[in-house]
Amino acid sequence: MAKLEIKVPDIGDSSDVPVIEVLVKVGDTVTQEQSLIVLESDKATMEVPSPEAGVIRSLSVKTGDKVSKGTLIGEIETETGAAAAATAAPPAAEPKAVGAAKPKTVEPAAPAPSPAAAAPPAKPAASSSIEVTIPDIGDYNGVPVIEVLVKDGDTVTAEQALLVLETDKATMEIPSPGAGVVQGFKIKAGDKVSKGDAVCTLQGAGPVQAPAAAAPADDRGQGPLLQKPAPVGADLVRDEPAATPQGSSGKPGELPYAGPGTRKFARELGVDLTKVKGSGLRGRIVVEDVQAFVKQTLAQPAAAAASPAGGSGIPPIPAVDFSQFGKIETVPLARIRKLSAAHLHRAWVNIPHVTQTDDADITELEAFRKSASDESGIKLTLLPFVMKAVEKAMQAYPDFNASLSPAGASLIKKKYLHLGFAADTPNGLVVPVIRDVDKKGIVQLANECAELAKKARDGKLKPDEMKGGCFSISSLGGIGGGYFTPIVNAPEVAILGVSRGVMKPVWDGKAFQPRLMLPLSLSYDHRVIDGALGARFIVLLTKLLGDLRRLAL
Repeated sequence: MAKLEIKVPDIGDSSDVPVIEVLVKVGDTVTQEQSLIVLESDKATMEVPSPEAGVIRSLSVKTGDKVSKGTLIGEIETETGAAAAATAAPPAAEPKAVGAAKPKTVEPAAPAPSPAAAAPPAKPAASSSIEVTIPDIGDYNGVPVIEVLVKDGDTVTAEQALLVLETDKATMEIPSPGAGVVQGFKIKAGDKVSKGDAVCTLQGAGPVQAPAAAAPADDRGQGPLLQKPAPVGADLVRDEPAATPQGSSGKPGELPYAGPGTRKFARELGVDLTKVKGSGLRGRIVVEDVQAFVKQTLAQPAAAAASPAGGSGIPPIPAVDFSQFGKIETVPLARIRKLSAAHLHRAWVNIPHVTQTDDADITELEAFRKSASDESGIKLTLLPFVMKAVEKAMQAYPDFNASLSPAGASLIKKKYLHLGFAADTPNGLVVPVIRDVDKKGIVQLANECAELAKKARDGKLKPDEMKGGCFSISSLGGIGGGYFTPIVNAPEVAILGVSRGVMKPVWDGKAFQPRLMLPLSLSYDHRVIDGALGARFIVLLTKLLGDLRRLAL
């Protein structure tokens, strides 16, 4: 066992940066790279990670303290004796503040330093243009852009934020080096940028500050925004927009006040942080706020409950402390399962489901499928045959290829026919979509299904490959079981469940014959499909699957 000192790593030219959150306490067991404290300048939020895995034995900082490079955070007891790690976190884990956003702290009584005094000579000519590039962002390369705050034609002031970058440990704003009109903006959300990458051109710009040297001023020209912190336990007041709690009094267009870990968690759940009210210091949004927002959203009655297309407010299931009955283990849901849960819940409470079942005699179809696979060398599964049968049935009953309008007052009928099929993956269920099924043959459908199923298992499906479905097929034949009630994949109006074929004795008028019967379960939206239409659809489907000649018509 060894005790290592944890110190603040290189945070650029910034010094006396306030600690806004301490994430651990003495006695906590932490992993390597786990965040210990959160620092915040006026333009960057930075999480300082643990250099090693171990147990926190002491903490030397608290919320409200100011720290600089080399400031002692505390001691960690590890099982390794890597003394070199005692002085700083590994270089790869060091958080870096944006070069243009490295504030210098001033005491409240001291006058704010003049930006011109700290910067190299300004570029002349108020009517000149400035090529804006990504400033020094430390050792980071390929940093994702999570938000673009301006567009071509916007007039900006000096130090106004243009875009927001986010690493796994820091959220950083890129400020404008001068005032002017934005032209030729070259970056969009989702792009990855590095130092020197072109951002835009500022037309009619005034004098330009050197980004790494000047202390950033607020939009009222009142000097640096970081002030001496209030005593511990007192509320700290922050003047910049990022501190305004979103979801209550936040102004439209402002960046939600949250750290990188919280932003990542919110993205995984699909939560819009602008709608979440922060409970942290100075209104900062923390992970617990996102969790509470999701619980509240799922529990509250749907706003459109009275509408034909709305749902119903159902009281939430009371929380139970299961640990009082014995040992438990809490395992986080995979991202796909979280997203699917919300979608399925919406569909189940909003759509009046009816499930119609029947058996299709696929004795001849199965014999043909096996012989065709052997002769062609192409692996033909039952799915493409079911797809063609569904396509024929949808052509005969076009209400199945429709969606209810949001207001519930009209039916949107589609002139295209795309079918989705449920694919089981290690991370949960996904639904790839085969397009234009009515224009493709069995072999082509089989090849496309195999290709998309492999991409689903490998986690390589693109978003566009899961959009635009008109009807879904959920096949459990490879697993087993009988009939089930599939949930309609809204805004579709029906879904077909296919189970494993079973040999059954079927009366042919003279004797019982062994026939391979395929259990089918058709769930549909009763607001669009009535019982008679649902029955006609599944009866036609069984006829199509029972006689391959019908599929050729």
